[in-house]
Amino acid sequence: MTTSAIPARARLLIVYNADGGLLNALRDTLWKIASPATYPCSLCAITYGAVSMHPEWKRFLAELPFDVAFHHRDDFAAAYPDHGIALPTIAIDHGDARPEVLVSRDQLDQTQDTLQLMERVEEALAEWRDQPPRLKIVA
Repeated sequence: MTTSAIPARARLLIVYNADGGLLNALRDTLWKIASPATYPCSLCAITYGAVSMHPEWKRFLAELPFDVAFHHRDDFAAAYPDHGIALPTIAIDHGDARPEVLVSRDQLDQTQDTLQLMERVEEALAEWRDQPPRLKIVA
């Protein structure tokens, strides 16, 4: 769906390839520290330090013209049982049956840092909305 206006129900979905819950979070934190190369959630690795979200990512999401919903693998499967989307992902839920992928697992796996991720999200949203990106991050 390409549109220049944001549908009233559109939400940005940030979906991690990790299960929710305190014990899972602790296990994931230890995994990221002990063996970051084998950690299965590139989105977590890019947007979080050992225990908290990177401030620039948090600020970026707060400035978007969308509500943002965070999901872990288990609650995303419960909310969208037939999603068929490879995780992690960043998607748009615009009220249709299935979310629309904006940034795929493969793209996330190739993303080096938070700044590159923000640029990818901006470009994907601009394409989805058929508008130029709000910002272009230049290093």
